[in-house]
Amino acid sequence: MKRFKAATTVCFVALMGAVLAPGAKADDWNRKTTITFSGPVEIPGVHLIGWGVLPAGTYVFKILDSQSDRHIVQIFSQDEKTIYATILAIPNYRLRATDKTVITFRERPAGEPEALRAWFYPGRNWGEEFVYPKAQAIALAKETNIPVLFTPAEIPVEVAEPIVSASAPVVVQLKQAPIMAIKPTGEEVQLAEVVTPPPAANTETKTVSKVTETTTTTTIPSTASNLPLIGLLGLMALGGAFAARTAAKRLQ
Repeated sequence: MKRFKAATTVCFVALMGAVLAPGAKADDWNRKTTITFSGPVEIPGVHLIGWGVLPAGTYVFKILDSQSDRHIVQIFSQDEKTIYATILAIPNYRLRATDKTVITFRERPAGEPEALRAWFYPGRNWGEEFVYPKAQAIALAKETNIPVLFTPAEIPVEVAEPIVSASAPVVVQLKQAPIMAIKPTGEEVQLAEVVTPPPAANTETKTVSKVTETTTTTTIPSTASNLPLIGLLGLMALGGAFAARTAAKRLQ
């Protein structure tokens, strides 16, 4: 429902920080997508101990839960046997959908890993904008000079065992956690100050479409209702003509 202002966007689209595997595998129901990173990538969320930065390699992204205005994304190993991270995200809007997976990053100083920002599934205008822990968000906002989404909730950053269930306590915490944004100055602000809604043109187009459909539906019954009346009048006219002819023969 919302997107970052275009002026604040600093990202790489699967070029410098990552290379998307050609013909990436994707499943609509959980948006399963196979992605290959060409360099190390810093990730948010709750991750396995020692996996706050993913080394270059191939990983699988999936949606674990998306029943509200916030989504839970998980990053798996290539064989999907290990879940490295469980991440909170909110819908991120882009003006034009593409037929390829798009991963965006926050530009970092030379020598530091790119920081994961958003993931867009092929053919969709809505993607996943990742939410960082507060301390990590503060550092990223200063380095990248743009606002970063964060949650002030006290949620474990590292876990010893993978999170495999949408009902796990940590996942429940992520779903309920408040989300804010931190500016490069260190000022905490509400999402409304750094996030804007989709263009109004989309809403207007949908409204016009609905009005057209309603008009068409209303007109059809009105036109059809005259047919029985016309048929009845025709039958009455024929009956009248037959009766007059019969009467005339009797008089002769």
